[in-house]
Amino acid sequence: MKKLLLLCLFAFTLSLTANATLANTEKDGTVTGKVLDVNLNQPLPYVNIIIKNAAGTTITGGITDDQGNFEIKNIPEGKSFLSAQYIGYKTVTKEIIVDKGSYRIDLGNIMLEEDIASLDEVTVVAEVSSIQQKVDRKVITIGKDLTTTGATASEIMNNLPAVSVDSQNGNISLRGNENVRVLVDGKPTNVPAAQLLKQIPSTSIKSVELITNPSAKYNPEGMSGIINIILHKNTNIGFNGNVNIGFAKEISPNFNSSIDMNYRNGKLNFYGNYGNNIGKSKNYGMIERFDNNTEQLFDFGNNNKSHLYKIGVDYYINDRNTLSFYTNQNIYDGKGNGTTDVLYLNNDFPDFRQVFNNSNENNTSTYNGAYKHDFKKEGHNISLEADYSTFDSDEFANFAFNDNTGYIDVVDNKRDNTVINLDYVNPLSEKAKLEIGAEYRSNNSDNIYDTTNANLFDSNYEYNRSIYSFYTTYGKTFEKWSYQVGARLEQYEVEANFAQDTQDNAKFTDEQFSIYPSVFATYNLSEKNTLQFSYSRRVDRPGLGQINPIREWSTPRVTSIGNPELRQQFTNSFEINYTKIIKGGSITAGTFYRNIEDEINRAVYIDPEDPTGESVILTYDNFDNNSAYGVEASTNYRPTKWWSLNTSAEFYYRTVRGVVEQENVDVDNSTFNFRMNNNFKVTKSLNLSLFGMYRGQEKGLQNTRKPMTLVNTGLRYTFLEDKATFSFSYSDIFNSMKFAFDGTRPFPTEGEFNWESNQWRIGLSYRFGGGKYRALSRKQRDDNETQGSGGFM
Repeated sequence: MKKLLLLCLFAFTLSLTANATLANTEKDGTVTGKVLDVNLNQPLPYVNIIIKNAAGTTITGGITDDQGNFEIKNIPEGKSFLSAQYIGYKTVTKEIIVDKGSYRIDLGNIMLEEDIASLDEVTVVAEVSSIQQKVDRKVITIGKDLTTTGATASEIMNNLPAVSVDSQNGNISLRGNENVRVLVDGKPTNVPAAQLLKQIPSTSIKSVELITNPSAKYNPEGMSGIINIILHKNTNIGFNGNVNIGFAKEISPNFNSSIDMNYRNGKLNFYGNYGNNIGKSKNYGMIERFDNNTEQLFDFGNNNKSHLYKIGVDYYINDRNTLSFYTNQNIYDGKGNGTTDVLYLNNDFPDFRQVFNNSNENNTSTYNGAYKHDFKKEGHNISLEADYSTFDSDEFANFAFNDNTGYIDVVDNKRDNTVINLDYVNPLSEKAKLEIGAEYRSNNSDNIYDTTNANLFDSNYEYNRSIYSFYTTYGKTFEKWSYQVGARLEQYEVEANFAQDTQDNAKFTDEQFSIYPSVFATYNLSEKNTLQFSYSRRVDRPGLGQINPIREWSTPRVTSIGNPELRQQFTNSFEINYTKIIKGGSITAGTFYRNIEDEINRAVYIDPEDPTGESVILTYDNFDNNSAYGVEASTNYRPTKWWSLNTSAEFYYRTVRGVVEQENVDVDNSTFNFRMNNNFKVTKSLNLSLFGMYRGQEKGLQNTRKPMTLVNTGLRYTFLEDKATFSFSYSDIFNSMKFAFDGTRPFPTEGEFNWESNQWRIGLSYRFGGGKYRALSRKQRDDNETQGSGGFM
């Protein structure tokens, strides 16, 4: 801790020195101003400011900073024209005259209005989904065209660029890597990510942020970055809201609905959101093993009920002070059943059957409070935010076999997270900004496992982690380029205890101090071309699901458990992005490279407790250093007034390393993915949509997944003065979305899994109220455990 405090004081002293030495020298021919959203009255960052002469030739230019401010120098005497250009907004042009009487011109506030012709009207829910490339993230606004294609967050994630969801196990990956942080409203979660995505109704989602290379002010966890799911929060004047209902069916019926409301009057804004997802689902498949001539047949069913609540209040004490409180509550009740048959095709052994039934109830709660004080100087503020969340889960599982044997598992999980942030922002000048912050994070978990299986043992696993952080960033903007540098200092402390009936308690501790630097640079090649470079060092701390020695799940032939001896893995990530504004939209292309130290990956072993040698254990281990790279491209484009489309393509390459039955295995894996989402405006009220996806083959330690394709179509009709919307969609119209694979390790296999992807869905939404007003803007934080670990909201 002494080392951490000394480095914090050193970084703070450097920041003060930078503040004291900055000078703002005024030059002739300078224009300043601020760009705001005309409806929200909020600053717009990264707006292109272009200066042209009377002949229309570009003289100079720049971009607005985080607070919407700009300063353009070296403008020659005479008449010129300033244009403020921003994707999705109407361009505003102002005449300026530089002469001996006015060498420094202040244009004050420049108000930009959304361009309805280029981005359909945005109200509570966007009509058409859009992708916006910002300095450090992609922001995908979830429109009605996407929410009609899925009932849950898990179903719509496959529509997003660079994101993939494994339909078999629900794991989510970003840029082909499952080491990704999933947040809700910028907060860590206590529910495993795969389960979390199935619990959030799609109609409760406002937008999704893909932060592939976060800066030093963000928590450094997550090799491939952060996926932040932002729920709806109305802040309009008066009483407003939005109601959604949906029904879907292939084999089993599913129902989802949500309501989003707020009331704002004077200094108080009350808001609330409720969403649910209720229904059944089927999952079936087969695995054929050629070494022993057996076939496994799987038939699983689920009956899940999920209810999500969000309630909050913003209190505007005065123009400089704001208090805000909210709570997220999730109640989940899941029931599963399944049959696994092992058929011995050579008839030398009797056939084997396992019948599985389980119930899982969990409650998650988050309580958040924030205070923000704005100083007199524009953009100068300090904020304090505290977040506390709990997770309580009870699972009961019954395994029965055709020889009249069986056993029962009872698993009780309790977890809690605490996060406290203190952030300070100071615009040192119109072009420079300093940020300083501190954070405390605490994660505690208690897992109790009781079983009647004679080959297994009752166990208890306690895990406690504390992280102390300090960060500072400094950024500056010039005429055509800008940069930001920063560093985050963290002290990491862990203590874990594992108790089992047959052995003495095992204790695991870890303590480490680390520095995580970050660098960002943006260069405006021209008024419509922008180049961005970023670097950050990140860490993947083993998640609870990866280190917990209590079994996570099992089938007759596979058991998954964690490895408490896992070490942290570190990643140096480099990224370059290029954005070009074209007539009718924009194009973004980029490339990335990651160098990974002590990579965490899967290990597969033959189960020593199985005398037949037919069963395997899945666990995790650390391996040698590794690297990964990829290229991406995406576009928002409107070829005509009646046709708009979003497309994305990605290519990733990395070497997958692991252990399969005492053998170190290296697999070179390259994957190509492509998505296209089309929207056709037939009439003012009727829209059609067509979505297509191709996911290339992917090689793993045990098998190679074959390519997957998906085509969805639908329509949307608005009525009652555009306040009501009816939608119909038909997903996987060719019934081609299947998880098919073949493999050689540790046994030669071939298999295929299917689920209810060939669904039709109807939906109805209605909005009421009006007006726009922006409430307390919160810093979006990232923190979570590695895939399969835990936490909600």
